[in-house]
Amino acid sequence: MNKEITIMRTKYFAFAVLAVLALVLSACGPTTINQAAPENLRTVNVSGLGVVYITPNIAYINVGVNTQRENASEVVAVNKSQTTAVIEAIRDFGVDAKDIRTTNFSIWSNPQYDEFGTVKGTTYSVDNTVNVTVRDLDRLGDLLDAAITAGANSIYSIQFDVEDKTQANEDARAKAVEAAMNQAQGLAEAAGLSLGDIQNIITYESSPMPYDDGYYGKGGGGAESANSAVPIQPGQLAISVTVNLTYIIK
Repeated sequence: MNKEITIMRTKYFAFAVLAVLALVLSACGPTTINQAAPENLRTVNVSGLGVVYITPNIAYINVGVNTQRENASEVVAVNKSQTTAVIEAIRDFGVDAKDIRTTNFSIWSNPQYDEFGTVKGTTYSVDNTVNVTVRDLDRLGDLLDAAITAGANSIYSIQFDVEDKTQANEDARAKAVEAAMNQAQGLAEAAGLSLGDIQNIITYESSPMPYDDGYYGKGGGGAESANSAVPIQPGQLAISVTVNLTYIIK
């Protein structure tokens, strides 16, 4: 009797494990929307591209201080002082501490050679770089000026972005679906067929890309004065979504 009870419990336990595994696997499917279709069903695949242009409202910049001295302790101390001054100058423009992040601190030696290839001395270099998130683009040029004046001698990789791209992605997706549906309808009409249900939907979303319409300096403007801020043009970003649809054709 006890043996039978043990066997029954084992069966129930195995069934429970299989049920849990089925639930887990069902939650890990691809990002594709599929609908089961009978075999030998005729289908047509179409794709559509949706693009939305948006104006950036945020920028990411890398600001660095590179220092070189003949003494390792001295070069670290000087670089520390210069970097602190640069960060304070950036903070004076209203940039929060959470938007300033150290991305690199490096120290290395530089052997100095004479004309015969013999090492005659050594200098030391320190590089300290911070990544800054700038949320007021109207003051970005002035901020860069202030950082340079404070001691920054390495500024690179200015990247513009939009903090919340949710609506832009939705608009681009809607445009892509509309373009794909129009293409499917046109193909069906040209072939003398009619469209059935959509069996499959796949979307591809790309990262925002700078948009260049081939016309620089739109909006005009005079020459920059000698005392003006560093000229910065955020331009526009292109949000693109591609949608692939699979239709049943009748």
